[in-house]
Amino acid sequence: MSTGYKSFHESSIKDPKGFWAEQAKLVDWHKPFDQVFDYSNPPFAKWFIGGQTNLCHNAVDRHLKDRAQQIALVAVSTETEQERTYTFEELHAEVNRMAAILQAHGVVKGDRVLIYMPMIAQACFAMLACARIGAIHSVVFGGFASHSLASRIDDAKPKMIITAEAGMRGGKAVPYKPLLDEAITLASYKPEKVLIVNRGLSDYSTVANRDIDYASEREKHLNSKVPVEWVDATHPSYILYTSGTTGKPKGVQRDTGGYAVALASSMRLIFGGNPGETMFTTSDIGWVVGHSYIIYGPLINGMATIMYEGTPLRPDAGIWWSLVEKYKVSVMFSAPTAVRVLKKQDPAFLSKHNLSTLRTLFLAGEPLDEPTASWIHDALKKPVVDNYWQTETGWPILAIQRGVEVMPHKFGSPGVPVYGYNMKLLDEATGAELGPDKKGVVAIEGPLPPGCMQTVWGDDQRFTKTYWETVPGKQVYSTFDWAIKDKDGYFFILGRTDDVINVAGHRLGTREIEESISSHANVAEVAVVGVEDQLKGQVAIAFVIAKDPTKLANMEAEVMKTVDSQLGAVARPARVYLVSALPKTRSGKIVRRALQAVAEGRDPGDISTMEDQSVLAQIKQVIGK
Repeated sequence: MSTGYKSFHESSIKDPKGFWAEQAKLVDWHKPFDQVFDYSNPPFAKWFIGGQTNLCHNAVDRHLKDRAQQIALVAVSTETEQERTYTFEELHAEVNRMAAILQAHGVVKGDRVLIYMPMIAQACFAMLACARIGAIHSVVFGGFASHSLASRIDDAKPKMIITAEAGMRGGKAVPYKPLLDEAITLASYKPEKVLIVNRGLSDYSTVANRDIDYASEREKHLNSKVPVEWVDATHPSYILYTSGTTGKPKGVQRDTGGYAVALASSMRLIFGGNPGETMFTTSDIGWVVGHSYIIYGPLINGMATIMYEGTPLRPDAGIWWSLVEKYKVSVMFSAPTAVRVLKKQDPAFLSKHNLSTLRTLFLAGEPLDEPTASWIHDALKKPVVDNYWQTETGWPILAIQRGVEVMPHKFGSPGVPVYGYNMKLLDEATGAELGPDKKGVVAIEGPLPPGCMQTVWGDDQRFTKTYWETVPGKQVYSTFDWAIKDKDGYFFILGRTDDVINVAGHRLGTREIEESISSHANVAEVAVVGVEDQLKGQVAIAFVIAKDPTKLANMEAEVMKTVDSQLGAVARPARVYLVSALPKTRSGKIVRRALQAVAEGRDPGDISTMEDQSVLAQIKQVIGK
């Protein structure tokens, strides 16, 4: 693309109607839209008004003409040692079968279907089948326990729940069915039907007149053809819950037309994927990355997508790279945490596979530190592209958009504003816009571009209050993230506005301290939290995992010295605790709130998202709480 980034981005802000009308040509419309967008009732933006389309049609049906026999879905489980590919034609047949099951049990357009499943092909079929008939899916991450699941059931009020009797993690079955049964008992709202995919991993009991078996239902509908339900562009496609500060999860509500257009354009302009190629995203469908870049984005773009059940280390640390080689992956998307896990393994695993088809590795989900970025870049000899976004936006906010212009990378920065996003860096107290190298809150002027959340499910007031009323005197969308912007317009994310520590009047981003500590040669992983301190208001506490546990003698002093020399004594942690593990969600995010609570001697509250809850007990012992 000859147009430079600057003019491309500018045109998306100055002429959004013309810009997005052009991008909308990337998807099929059953009925053309009359109006590109309507922002007459801010902050609520409506995109492609009057148009009718369907996500499943765009992801599957429209490819049958040119690529019916091309692989669309690769389902790999290193846990059950099963691997299966589906062509677009086979995927179409499976989605029709699933859609027929939903319809046979009374699911119609606008009904909610909650999907509580491991990373198996049937989860993909379920999502696409919902989209096919205009039902609204709500995928709940398989790592959530009963209370978290119950709150989502009560909020979404699903007519049906689709689940598997069990997932598998690290070679052990993880039963889902008992957790779901308990959640339904706890919930006030009761779904009519529960559809169960029996993988033969775990025994389970069924509830009469409610629970139905997927395999036998599928047999009844082997030859079913379910026509696509054409829906308005503004029709909700799904609800995806993200934790709120109040403890009640927020249901991010996404539309259909805007989302399809945003994903189609991002696949080309940000991720550089081409129809016929393969994309491998190592996330989980329970998270937004899984929705956008395991299921919908690659398929809309006519690519094969890999769904992976397993860890990056099973059967060995080369498993991901063997999949890249086998399926000729050109675009890969993972998280910094996963790379840090691989960094601890034998580097030979990276060099023994042919990675010639891989063009780019994208990383997102948490800040990418320089040592991790440098290590994976040197190991792969491929561009490593950071990007920054949120569940709420559905696709990247900041990135180097290589399909527009290949701009230089800057370590520590996810890049520049993505087209469509009118980004501002604002003073939290006054709302004033800040110049280069000043720390402020990342905000976006309305309207949010296509693909971003429409509202909070069932709670317009919460949408307005939570996201649009936090900056004084301005109605702007707050990301709740601190950043600085350099003179070239690159943003550097410094952490959450609620993760900033105020030490004796000095505001410190935990991210900055973590970056400093991670530069120590013996640090494998680090998390820094702010802990209450009577003298200074707050102090920083660091939790560090050492690369070599035999060399801990002077480690705490050395880490403090590292921070002293790089950031000054004011940023020095009050304590550095050497631990063997950090509390994480199954997707690899460190649960910093739990660390903070333990360090302050408080109850960590809801830790249902945590993969291994025993880690907190170990940390309590280390710090003597």
